[in-house]
Amino acid sequence: MKFPHLVVNSFKNPHSMKKIPVLLLLVLCFILNSTLLTAQSNSLGSINFPNSGAAEAQTDFIKGVKLLHNFEYSDAARAFKNAQEIDPEFALAYWGEAKSYNHAIWQRQDLEAANEALNQLGSTVEERQSKSPTQREKDYLMSLEILFGNTPESEGKSKEERDFLYLDYMEQLHSVYPIDQEITSFYGLAILGSAHEGRDFAIYMRAAAEFFDVWNANQEHPGAAHYLIHSFDDPIHAPLGLPMARAYSKIAPAAAHAQHMTSHIFLAMGMWEDVVSANIVARNVQTSRQKELGEKATVCGHYPWWLEYGYLQEGEDEEAEKVLLSCKERIEEGSSSNGEKWHYGIMRAHFIIDSENWSAVDSWGIDDEAQNWGSIDYYFTNSLASIKTNQIEKARENLNSLLRFVDVSARAEEAEHKSNQIKALLLIKEGNTEEGIELLKKEIEYEFSLPIEFGPPEIVKPSSELLGEVYAELGMIDEAKAAFEAQLVRTPKRRISLLALEKL
Repeated sequence: MKFPHLVVNSFKNPHSMKKIPVLLLLVLCFILNSTLLTAQSNSLGSINFPNSGAAEAQTDFIKGVKLLHNFEYSDAARAFKNAQEIDPEFALAYWGEAKSYNHAIWQRQDLEAANEALNQLGSTVEERQSKSPTQREKDYLMSLEILFGNTPESEGKSKEERDFLYLDYMEQLHSVYPIDQEITSFYGLAILGSAHEGRDFAIYMRAAAEFFDVWNANQEHPGAAHYLIHSFDDPIHAPLGLPMARAYSKIAPAAAHAQHMTSHIFLAMGMWEDVVSANIVARNVQTSRQKELGEKATVCGHYPWWLEYGYLQEGEDEEAEKVLLSCKERIEEGSSSNGEKWHYGIMRAHFIIDSENWSAVDSWGIDDEAQNWGSIDYYFTNSLASIKTNQIEKARENLNSLLRFVDVSARAEEAEHKSNQIKALLLIKEGNTEEGIELLKKEIEYEFSLPIEFGPPEIVKPSSELLGEVYAELGMIDEAKAAFEAQLVRTPKRRISLLALEKL
């Protein structure tokens, strides 16, 4: 909109102001004021979402949609609830709140909360449709009726089945409203959400093609930048996502997730300084927002985990230790969540393994009551450290503790494969070298069959790197090089593999 520019030009000539009626001046000032407020609210990005809600509810509604695109779901729900309070008949405000309970890429959905939000608008699909003034808004609402199992074809279906029905409906909406950037964005997100088994290049590239339409039309759209990063955050496609990663932090500086999300591309390309910088900012933005809400600051979570890993890959072990120490202090408070315990377990593992500071295992304890959360990585790391320091009996003791989780843990598969790594090393230590190497090769085959991870490896000591170290100790230089190089394809510029190659 060019009105502010015209106002500035008018004020350059003081004589011209006398010719402008007072009423017009007031209108122009109002427009200028509104534009400045809009610019300030663009700290979450810029979108265009025409709707029939009350003018007074638009700020909260548009903010809510932007927050959805930035995956700041709790804040999005708050914004939509504010819009509902201002305009109780605003159908899309209830759509927005309900949508905040579906986290497509994370494969999470709170079905009960979503339907509770819809039921505030009306108790039936028909009643809710009657309260939607336009066909487009009826269509938006109907997409969620399908997603949340409220239609004959979706009722009683599993989440995965409903995801596909929702995807089909969004594809139809996209064909009806091809230039609606929000429908295009949410259609592409539905495509990504259909990858139930993890990264699938065909699915991700299909989604990217949709997001590019929005990106090319509006390079301040938070969803376009965000979702393209998700589409490309693997070592093969990451260079395609670098322009979006460079832009996204500036598009949505008020969204902690936006600041972190850029590091998905940086990590996939081994750009460690950028990984560190992005997650420092993300952590700070998150902390500021939590203080604003009167919540306890997160010191042991997603952003600190990526921050610590970035420091380790830079060789900044002391900085990584500071991040881990803050996390440990949170655990020792005694009121940490299971998620915090899990993060501490994996951050401790990365610190000891990626710094190769094997003697540090005794300095970083963990509450064994964490059970299925932090203990798998705890016992795995203790076992590996014991082998590296030739404390074989201690390694076996920790392996036995790790094996407890194979049959009873929700993460039994992870426990099995990490225990197999330890078993392989113990076989080699016992002189059964060929058998141990074959077991490691099977673990490599398993790992390489998995979708490429978009963050720090959750198999904290990658098996190909582990095999490379075994080969190097045996003097099998060509085999060691091949193992390290194979690992670097999946984890570009990983420090331990790079340094090992330099030594060969």
